[in-house]
Amino acid sequence: MPGPLTDLSVYVHWPFCKAKCPYCDFNSHVRHAGVDALDFADALARELVSFAGLAPGRNVRSVFFGGGTPSLMPPAAVERVLEVLARAWHLAKDAEITLEANPTSVEAANFQGYRAAGVNRLSVGVQALVDEDLARLGRQHSVAEALAAFRLAARLFPRVSFDLIYARPGQTGADWRRELGRALDEQQGHMSLYQLTIEPGTPYHELHRRGALAVPDEGTAGALFDITQELTSARGLAAYEVSNHALPGHECRHNLVYWRYGDYIGIGPGAHSRLRLDDGSRLALSTERHPESWRARVADRGHGRVEELALAPGDQGLELLLMGLRLKEGIALANYEQMAGQRLDRAVVAGLSEQGLIRHDEARGNLATTAKGRKLLNSVITALASAPGCPSIRY
Repeated sequence: MPGPLTDLSVYVHWPFCKAKCPYCDFNSHVRHAGVDALDFADALARELVSFAGLAPGRNVRSVFFGGGTPSLMPPAAVERVLEVLARAWHLAKDAEITLEANPTSVEAANFQGYRAAGVNRLSVGVQALVDEDLARLGRQHSVAEALAAFRLAARLFPRVSFDLIYARPGQTGADWRRELGRALDEQQGHMSLYQLTIEPGTPYHELHRRGALAVPDEGTAGALFDITQELTSARGLAAYEVSNHALPGHECRHNLVYWRYGDYIGIGPGAHSRLRLDDGSRLALSTERHPESWRARVADRGHGRVEELALAPGDQGLELLLMGLRLKEGIALANYEQMAGQRLDRAVVAGLSEQGLIRHDEARGNLATTAKGRKLLNSVITALASAPGCPSIRY
């Protein structure tokens, strides 16, 4: 269930990177001429104030600096955004404040400054523990740098995440078992473990199309997923979401807001928001993607918003399915039905349950994917969303 209407999470997008990784389709940009980081932070702060006018008086429970590469932000820029945020809304004393960080030695030098600015959780993009694979992934750090940076983060921050990409070109089950085991020896309670996907428009997509990049086939990728579940579970890190594993109490509270379809504001180029209003409606908002164009809009209007859409009930229900069924805990059917104004097709639900893909707890009114279903999540959601009465999302 979404949290109280007063609760809010805030995502801050820093769109700049030193280099564009060949697998990445995020809204990230390289600026060789440099970026005036404090000026850009001032623009983020100004947009934040504009959003506060749409949702005044909210209690901010989490903040997430994502990118791009937010660890390229000077600590003073992070501090500036957090100071303005605390004036615009009520920033909870126990708010989770996360920053995504690359583990190069230059960026690790900022860790102490981030902690002093108020960041209390670091998500460290190690991505691989094989130097050759890091080079192929376009990463700017070595394994030794990554481990040194992660250990530094673990000393400085109360909570840290160890992030890896698997199902990489040429990776075998034995390779991944060995690498993940090493990572598990380093982790501090949370791991984000993502299967590599070939996204349209990326260099990897073009290489794959030409047959110059071979990634594990579906069967091998499934076996790697199973190894991931086996090894993390043995260490007590529950798969609370498809790609995220944590000891109890170490789950990423900010990302849980997305998956539970709560309220969040996104500021910065290409950021998205979902915001419930007092009348029960829900807005979908997005900002200009291009950093310089976004900056110009903020200078002119105080914000970079380019779309504000009132979501139809069916679209809200579909988004709840898309997000909530990623979670092991699943969704409350009553919540779906209230939001969407319709019931899920019980014949489809029964069929998926018989196939062992979902758990339908009628007594609790809960619907959740099984471990098998989470491996086939897109197919499960497609089946549910294709049932009569479920619309296709319009954006």
